[in-house]
Amino acid sequence: MSRPKGKSGLQAAEHVTTTQAAVKKTTSKAEAEASASQLIDARIKELPDWRGETLARVRSLIKKADPEAVEEWKWRGVPVWSHGGILCTGETYKAVVKLTFAKGAALDDPSRLFNSSLEGSTRRAIDIHEGDRIDEEALKALVRAAMNLNVSGRAAARPARSKK
Repeated sequence: MSRPKGKSGLQAAEHVTTTQAAVKKTTSKAEAEASASQLIDARIKELPDWRGETLARVRSLIKKADPEAVEEWKWRGVPVWSHGGILCTGETYKAVVKLTFAKGAALDDPSRLFNSSLEGSTRRAIDIHEGDRIDEEALKALVRAAMNLNVSGRAAARPARSKK
């Protein structure tokens, strides 16, 4: 993950810790979601290069694919999109923007977007490098598939209620 321009590692860590403390002080789910969205906005602005543009673009595509996706801010500053469970994360590194799908190994990927974390049995990731073209329709289809898997898995995991 990258740090804000001009800040040392310690300053960047303090910034994240301070921002997380602000999120924890929120009292409602709606406030927490709004705070997470604001933190993601801030992360995008902190990255004035191709990574910020790429993160903003994939965020937009995720929202188009699943308008009900909830934005969260976890693990010391990682944008997360959820719907019935985690859909994907949007990590930013020096040379890559990484979209990690929590249940990616269970998803069909006919367009072969997954190009990272292929050896695991659960997650799959898409590493986007500077200049890479994003197959928007394929990415939206993958997000919808992740959402459908999460929602169907939750429904299947609930025990049936007995009728009296």
